[in-house]
Amino acid sequence: MNISEKTIRVGIVGGAGYTGGELLRILLNHPNAEVAFVHSSSNAGNALSDVHTDLFGETDLRFTDTLNDAIDVLFLCVGHGKAAEFLAKNANAEHVKIIDLSQDFRPETDGFVYGLPELQRERIRTAHKIANPGCFATAIQLALLPLAKAGELSEAVHVSAITGSTGAGQSLSETTHFTWRNNNISVYKAFQHQHLTEIRRSLQQLQSGCDAAIHFIPFRGGFTRGILASVHLTSHLASNEAAALFANYYSEHPFVRLSEINPDLKQVVNTNNAILHTEKHGDQLLIVSII
Repeated sequence: MNISEKTIRVGIVGGAGYTGGELLRILLNHPNAEVAFVHSSSNAGNALSDVHTDLFGETDLRFTDTLNDAIDVLFLCVGHGKAAEFLAKNANAEHVKIIDLSQDFRPETDGFVYGLPELQRERIRTAHKIANPGCFATAIQLALLPLAKAGELSEAVHVSAITGSTGAGQSLSETTHFTWRNNNISVYKAFQHQHLTEIRRSLQQLQSGCDAAIHFIPFRGGFTRGILASVHLTSHLASNEAAALFANYYSEHPFVRLSEINPDLKQVVNTNNAILHTEKHGDQLLIVSII
């Protein structure tokens, strides 16, 4: 059966958070997807639209605290550490494919495949278990994968990247309160962000032995959604050579767009698109990546 003719039944665990809500908005409007259940122990019995108010009038589904295997795909939208715990406690039918949105299986443990299409689309197509990449990791990898593929990562990479408040999840903390976040900016986890591990692994997959240092400074921004990463490194590539390298690498990846002018975050917010821009200043190659 052609995939365009098949309805894919989907179950969601942890559907009350930000990732669950965004996933629901995508799936409810997908012509080949049917949401079979949305699991949330704390919201069982409540309408989805009571939690995700923008879904009012879109669905009559309610949260449930039970699971069933009459699905094709199970999405795990629970917090870091909880996905592995859930799978350890709940057996899943062999036919059910699993897509985890946490960081638990990004090292490709327990049969999971790292789910960045621009890195390994063919492996993802046949995978039974997929680990979704991190947000900062996605933006930074998109800026560096073409260079790694060409063996051009030999110098230290410097990254400054800023993220919106939803990247921290729905749980309240001092740095997610509106009164703290609004009109504010701060650095956190400088040079030691957890996404560095998966970034390095992917780069070494494309450029064997790549040991270029990655100096990454993350910022919390006073806006809601999106990430902008500014990446620069010393490079012998001319401006037109770098542009051609990126164009060739992303020629078959339709969600990655290349811009001749500096992009801004509003161009990608609420879309599945990424925009990249390259420019050369002396011996410095700059890549701007927004998702």
